[in-house]
Amino acid sequence: MTPDLLLLLCTGIFLIAFLYSSVGHAGASGYIAVMTLIGLAPATIKPLALTLNILVATIGSWQFWRAGHFSGRLLWPFAVLALPMAFLGGYLNLPTPLFKVLLGAVLLYSALHLLLKPPADSDATPPSLPAALAVGAGIGLLSGLTGTGGGIFLTPLLLFMHWAKAKQAAAVSAVFILLNSSAGLLGSLSSSRTYPDFGLELLAAAGIGGLLGSWLGSRRLEPRLIKRFLAAVLVIAGTKLAFAL
Repeated sequence: MTPDLLLLLCTGIFLIAFLYSSVGHAGASGYIAVMTLIGLAPATIKPLALTLNILVATIGSWQFWRAGHFSGRLLWPFAVLALPMAFLGGYLNLPTPLFKVLLGAVLLYSALHLLLKPPADSDATPPSLPAALAVGAGIGLLSGLTGTGGGIFLTPLLLFMHWAKAKQAAAVSAVFILLNSSAGLLGSLSSSRTYPDFGLELLAAAGIGGLLGSWLGSRRLEPRLIKRFLAAVLVIAGTKLAFAL
């Protein structure tokens, strides 16, 4: 990768980490979108997106835990099957055409989620154990296959099913993303045993963006505008992947 292209990629990763962390997500779908638009290969995108997700999710998890919003009791039923399934998904390497279509669909779904208005906070009732186990397993496998952390699926489910209030949903999703991304990355590395040699620069860009976004972005930027911008990026990248443009 040329220095100019690497600088452009780092800039994009920084902006995605900043914007996503300001609205409570780690940013995997955004990182994938940026790397897709740059033209990176799927085999490179997957481990990088998971690594960046781990870093930004760690920052978010720490902040939500300090604020007292995290619930381990709500998390574990989703995580217990999600982790082995994320490892399996990370280990598996889908045929490139199928991977691109699946990943494109995930990005387009993510864009739709960002544009939808979440339901108002109301009384929440945790899901039954079988429901949480099934949801966690499905999200874990999908996140491992596509290189995402699963938060883009878990957060809206927690809110729309009234399983958690907004801040608690964000806190649980942040830790879920961290655990899921770690399992997915371990699976990916176990399968390929390779890692891109420009990962450190992207980690630095995501770390700085995540810190700034989580501390400043949510206080100074209009969340609705951020979500619309992110949705536009996801639609472009998702369409490019899903329809081989």
